Amino acid sequence: MTSPTDHFDGRRFFNPNGANGQPVWMVPRLLLTPWTRWPSEVPVEPRRPPRPGPDEVVITFVGHATFLIQVAGTNVLIDPVYSRRASPFSFAGPRRARAPGVRFDDLPPISLVLLSHNHYDHCDLDTLMLLERRFHPPVVTPLGNGRLLRSAGFRQVEEIDWWETASAAPLPITLTRAQHFSARGPFDRNRALWGGFLIEAGGHRILHAGDSGYGPHFREIAGRLGPIDLALLPIGAYEPRWFMKDIHMNPAEAVQAHLDLGARQSIAMHFGTFQLTPEGIDEPVRESARALRERGVPTERFRTMEVGESVSLAP
Repeated sequence: MTSPTDHFDGRRFFNPNGANGQPVWMVPRLLLTPWTRWPSEVPVEPRRPPRPGPDEVVITFVGHATFLIQVAGTNVLIDPVYSRRASPFSFAGPRRARAPGVRFDDLPPISLVLLSHNHYDHCDLDTLMLLERRFHPPVVTPLGNGRLLRSAGFRQVEEIDWWETASAAPLPITLTRAQHFSARGPFDRNRALWGGFLIEAGGHRILHAGDSGYGPHFREIAGRLGPIDLALLPIGAYEPRWFMKDIHMNPAEAVQAHLDLGARQSIAMHFGTFQLTPEGIDEPVRESARALRERGVPTERFRTMEVGESVSLAP
């Protein structure tokens, strides 16, 4: 592990601005909040990812925070989760309301996996083991996640700190700040770092923001790594605010993050797949549309995609 820094005290990581979320003993109070019931299943027609042209960058929304980025024969998969539940258990925990928009067997050969942090809705060991057995890709991830990934069979794991650029990835990958936390169980909170990724692909700068509350780091990302051509920003799992504000943006904050980044375009993620918090399944999309109207942001500048849908960035 690294020496103490502005976000690591020698044992645990933390958010430098003090927005470090509620303690675990507040979770029962969260669970007592009235929850809007989600449908058990929303029909999804999976699609095959397109085959990009030689100078084309294609981004496909697989679902939740999982994206496939294809450029010049390099296929990057971010936060891959194909399991039915975002949970350590196969019989309990948040269950998928929407199937992945791309079948696992329809994935192109995966050249690189990016893992933003170790929460179960972003880091699914069953999916990671399948990817390793089929494609043997390298993985880039924040500090402290290597041991977990090696337990899934990965031999090429590069752990990096905020603002560091991976040394062995097939594309330039820089880890960005995010305002969040990590845990796989009750006793390992913040033993591993979290973050987002700035991916340079085909002359474009693409930000996958990971999980994050709203904070000054979005302006910092823009200042250090801009201009941002495309930002993938979370809009869901934000209620109740007393519990979630530090660690998950609501839609209005996501729109502000888009503005702070100065992104040419943003795409929403982290909604409509796993019910992690009490709001309804369609609420994040409705509230995003309202926030865009209130801020005067054209809908084509910050859009939602259907799972399985792809967008292309022209050269």
